[in-house]
Amino acid sequence: MKKHALVLFSGGQDSTTCLAWALHRYDRVETIGFSYGQRHQAELEARPGIIRQLRQMVPAWNRKLGEDHLCDLSLLSQLSETAMTKDIEIQMMENGLPNTFVPGRNLMFLTTAAIVAYRRSINILVGGMCETDFSGYPDCRDDAIKALQVALNTGMDTRLNIVTPLMWKNKQQTWELAEELGGNALVDLIVNQTHTCYTGDHIHLNSWGYGCGKCPACQLRKRGFEAFQKKKTLYQKAEKSAGNAS
Repeated sequence: MKKHALVLFSGGQDSTTCLAWALHRYDRVETIGFSYGQRHQAELEARPGIIRQLRQMVPAWNRKLGEDHLCDLSLLSQLSETAMTKDIEIQMMENGLPNTFVPGRNLMFLTTAAIVAYRRSINILVGGMCETDFSGYPDCRDDAIKALQVALNTGMDTRLNIVTPLMWKNKQQTWELAEELGGNALVDLIVNQTHTCYTGDHIHLNSWGYGCGKCPACQLRKRGFEAFQKKKTLYQKAEKSAGNAS
């Protein structure tokens, strides 16, 4: 039986890496994105170009990549007052969470994706949730994802599997996975095309990608990239030294 997956694809670093991971692993892959009134609209705008370049990068990926779905979940921005949906300063709240946390966002994303998957007879959802390097969002935790999987399968009488390839990886390891999947070409695509910055800054291109460099998302991405580059440089030096010694 062919494996058919639906990838939650935002246009950011993590979801692009997950999309490449799914294309490497499954027979058929579709994508789904969500417009929820996010400040960083540049993320959504990046999606078509990333998909196009992934198709060109690996012929097998082009054959596997199917339909893209974009869903309107603007209700989220109407229900919550957060720094992700409003032009307000990013800061910590009294409950210890950053005000970039959109309550129920990932739960709504996965529920919507499950409905689309049900209609299209897909039983694998792939998401970039991670609780190793993240901003403390409770709906990114492995326990939350597993609990939702049980609830969705119980409520829809399905055998849906929610797969989170990055759950136990830090940002350095996420960059390493991208290189493993698509070499320098995929790393360069992520740097030059994807968007992660919470403030929506898609003007300033840094060594690690577009962004303000100050928001939590930028800081995580920057630290991970610098650690990835440092490790890569040390490895190349060691290889060179070993070659000279021989």
